[in-house]
Amino acid sequence: MTGTPTYDDIPPLLYAQARGARLAYQVFGQDSPTILAVPPLAQNIEVAWEQPKIRRMLERFGSWSRFIHFDKRGTGASDRRSAVPGIDERVEDIRAVLDAVGVESAHLFVQSDGGPMAIMFAVTYPHRVESLILCGSGATMAPDWPEAERIARRDRQVAEWGTPQSRMVDGFAPSLADDGDFRRWHQRYERLAATTDSLRELLDLATEMDVSEVLSEVTHPTLVLHRTGDLIVPVEKGRDLAARIPGAELIEYEGNDHFSYVGSLEWMDDVERFITGSVTSRPPLPRPQRPPHIVTFGRFAVEVDGEEVPISAWGSRHARQVLKRLVAADGWPVTREALIDMLWPDEHDMRKLSARLSVQLSAIRRVLGGGVIANRESVRLDLDAVTTDLHRFLGAGDKGQVEVYDGEFLPEDLYEDWTGPLRDDARRRFAAAAQRLGEAAMDAGDHDAVVELARRVVDVDAYNEIGHRLLVDALIASGDLRHARLAHESWARAMAELDLEVESFETLVAS
Repeated sequence: MTGTPTYDDIPPLLYAQARGARLAYQVFGQDSPTILAVPPLAQNIEVAWEQPKIRRMLERFGSWSRFIHFDKRGTGASDRRSAVPGIDERVEDIRAVLDAVGVESAHLFVQSDGGPMAIMFAVTYPHRVESLILCGSGATMAPDWPEAERIARRDRQVAEWGTPQSRMVDGFAPSLADDGDFRRWHQRYERLAATTDSLRELLDLATEMDVSEVLSEVTHPTLVLHRTGDLIVPVEKGRDLAARIPGAELIEYEGNDHFSYVGSLEWMDDVERFITGSVTSRPPLPRPQRPPHIVTFGRFAVEVDGEEVPISAWGSRHARQVLKRLVAADGWPVTREALIDMLWPDEHDMRKLSARLSVQLSAIRRVLGGGVIANRESVRLDLDAVTTDLHRFLGAGDKGQVEVYDGEFLPEDLYEDWTGPLRDDARRRFAAAAQRLGEAAMDAGDHDAVVELARRVVDVDAYNEIGHRLLVDALIASGDLRHARLAHESWARAMAELDLEVESFETLVAS
């Protein structure tokens, strides 16, 4: 891949199928180690090979590693028909690319706004990441400007995007500001990287992402690279990353270019040394033999391969509450706003709260190995990736519902308003199913089965007259008059509270 740039010697463009979009990616270089790269902002991985400075960087990576890079959803050669995704979808897009290539784990080399999504991915799927290299990035890309100024700058950048007035080179590659050929090429590149509508969403998203809360949970070898005069992401953000990620190494370089391929590539020596000289490969986690199962009747628990996940593995009560709410929705989307209001009802900064919600979704995905589908508007449980007793209950017949129902729905959350209607509905469904099975067992003369079913009905609903009657009739039919009388007394007391009378015990025995 040297000489005059042509399309004959660049890696073929491949596509990973993510949820709702195809992601363009390329793979080239050696057999190992494997690096997955996330370019900054909006790029086009195919057209990038035209630029000798980018090609120089990519060829250097390919000379000693298997290098994978991809265009983010809504940009470059990836599908642009869908909206630019939030950080939760971006995390899943990384996984989709790794799966498409058949890679269990990789070193992540990310630049700029790719940092937060890579950090969240590493915390969510730790055994799919071997190390993190964060170049010109931070826990958040939000600037320190007032909101009005941020919006004004965004609108100006969008209006100028891809035109001769574009100031992208001045900010992202100031050392090339006087290079007319590069400036003209980059203006064309902008047009091929993203539409102005996508750019506006990308810039807004960059200010919304904030993974500050999970930095302490990063367990991977981490290298932070930053130019001291970076005009787009101040070096203080890189220093903050290095200070808050356990064991992270920080290397600072002279210069004010944000694009890593511009200027000196001395940082590439440090990346190669970091990956090949000091990183120990991690054995991949064994893949679950069956989907995780979520229990909500009688208690709340998550079981992975038959083993209950301990509470200590969650790291946050909030994550468990969000998962409960998603289970209750039974695969239907729940708005992010509703989840935020459930967790933080007295707080109102939706941008920061949405980032905090993404942290909780990351914790859920880490426990389930995925299982959550999220975008910038809503979140839902992926019922193709997990199973729940509630979903089985709602779709089962009488026998299945009786087998699944093992107590009240989410008994720890009796006072949550979103659990009440579903709890009452499940109780009614169970009672009706148990009554029908009990009546059939009574007709078949299986009095022991009737007693068991009827006792469960009256335990669930002390005022269920049919259940009481079935219990008394079955005990009488089986000849257990002592327990039949006790059951009749309980029935009579319950009905008396409703100002109702029941037939006398003697009458029932005689009939």
